[in-house]
Amino acid sequence: MTHLVKKVAAIHDLSGYGRASLTTIIPILSNMKIQVCPVPTAILSTHTGGYEGYSFMDLTDYMQKHIEHWKKLNLEFDCIYSGFLGSSKQVEIVEDFVDFFGEKAQLVVVDPVMGDDGKLYETMSEEMVKEMRKLIQKADIITPNYTEVVYLLGKEYHKNIGLEEIKKYLVELSTMGPKIVIATSIPENENHDKKTTSVLAYDRENNVFWRVSCKYIPASYPGTGDAYASVLIGSLLQGDSLPVAMERGVQFVSQCIMSSYGFNYPTREGVLLERALDLLKIPTVVTEYEKIPR
Repeated sequence: MTHLVKKVAAIHDLSGYGRASLTTIIPILSNMKIQVCPVPTAILSTHTGGYEGYSFMDLTDYMQKHIEHWKKLNLEFDCIYSGFLGSSKQVEIVEDFVDFFGEKAQLVVVDPVMGDDGKLYETMSEEMVKEMRKLIQKADIITPNYTEVVYLLGKEYHKNIGLEEIKKYLVELSTMGPKIVIATSIPENENHDKKTTSVLAYDRENNVFWRVSCKYIPASYPGTGDAYASVLIGSLLQGDSLPVAMERGVQFVSQCIMSSYGFNYPTREGVLLERALDLLKIPTVVTEYEKIPR
């Protein structure tokens, strides 16, 4: 079936305040002319990055009713995009969702949202890490940050990782199931003259690595991983190649951060996304992606 508008089933949480998860994913993909069909995994008063005392409602039981109705409607999606899960029990629900709807989907993308800066988020546990290792087996593409890479592999987190070592990590992750592993927030220690960070991808079917580097900005904003994965998915659904989609995601997130960094406001509110959405409508000039020797 050809949809008049591409459809993405987005299995993520809804945070009432702070730009993250569905409140970031929906506007980005909508601006890329793609319909977002949410499957909420949890409802939070705020996201968990920098806020204390937030309310948290686990929607595990509700998710099953939500999905059963979709099954009865025989819905079809161009992409299944899974992110923050409210409990480890939800992994089985997402696996069943992929089994039922995934056959007709162009892409199954899993963002294994579990932690950052070397540690797990407050709502995460070692049980979630264990279950997430099962879920990524169902994915075509996974988009972990560097912290999530090491947790998925049971490795030790250290910032002074070299390119060859991280390449081995991505290959190892790909053997667990996903055809493409895209790791974000990779420190580039070989560039001593300037601080840079990069996104590194391994495409198992073509046996190739792709890298997109950008200037490191000394500020941390929650929700940038959601923004990156959303632009990546939108770009791929629009027919772009993997390295072009990677660069479009990096360019957009970098512009979001740069347009926010000059203002004095709490970074826990996320980037000033609303100021940057129009950038998605401007033709992208790709110049930074590079193929890395195998």
